[in-house]
Amino acid sequence: MLLRRLLVLLLLFPSLAWAQAPAAPEATPSAAPAPATAPSAVAPPAATTAPTDPALPAATAPVPAAAAPAQAVLPKDLSVWGMFVAADWVVQGVMIGLVLASVLTWTVFVAKSLELAMAVRRQRRLLAGLDLAASLDKAPASDLVAAAQAEQRLSVDTVDDREGLKERVASRLERLEAATGRRMLKGTGVLATIGSTAPFVGLFGTVWGIMNSFIGISRSQTTNLAVVAPGIAEALLATALGLAAAIPAVVIYNHFSRRVTAYRALVGDTSAAVLRLVSRDLGRR
Repeated sequence: MLLRRLLVLLLLFPSLAWAQAPAAPEATPSAAPAPATAPSAVAPPAATTAPTDPALPAATAPVPAAAAPAQAVLPKDLSVWGMFVAADWVVQGVMIGLVLASVLTWTVFVAKSLELAMAVRRQRRLLAGLDLAASLDKAPASDLVAAAQAEQRLSVDTVDDREGLKERVASRLERLEAATGRRMLKGTGVLATIGSTAPFVGLFGTVWGIMNSFIGISRSQTTNLAVVAPGIAEALLATALGLAAAIPAVVIYNHFSRRVTAYRALVGDTSAAVLRLVSRDLGRR
């Protein structure tokens, strides 16, 4: 029995040795990944602490500092007055001239509107009085009536010259109508000048301002829109003021042209009424 057990042990020994041999290599692979996992265990804390670190906004603080030079160039006030103050002296002169032209336009509008309103009212009253008058001597006093009476006095010595007298009176009245129209149009010529030249004056200021903006771009060597936009806005303000002065001037000039034409037609009706009175007086003689 003892000998049999020894033989069994001798037979099983090689198999036990072979079964125990792979155990040694298995230990090495398990030990080998340990160094590889060590860096991965250390790396996550750095990655995880970065987003949750409350001191992180301090790291982003240099970004506004880099943009600070560009913001320092911007004017503090981008309103109309702020852009006017920051503009070049040539552009400022153009803007001042356009503002004065606009003030002149509205001054002429107010003054000429009042003058035309009073003249039309006076002429209508005169026309109504002439229609009711029986003779030229009983007509309301006016320049037209005075001209007709003066021509009658000068033609007293003429013998039976009724047609000639009426032609001479008509010639005097026609000249008075033309003078009245010229008087009413006086002051409106400046509106035509402003309406035709103000856009080009504003365009000159714009071109000058944009030229200075491009010169500033070349000196600063930057194309940042935040840096060049204020200068361009100041230049475009000149064009806006030019249009603001020109458009009302053109509209007001056309308005007064129509009003003066209507007033001259009313004066023509008054002249016709005076001629009727002259003809009526000649018929009585």
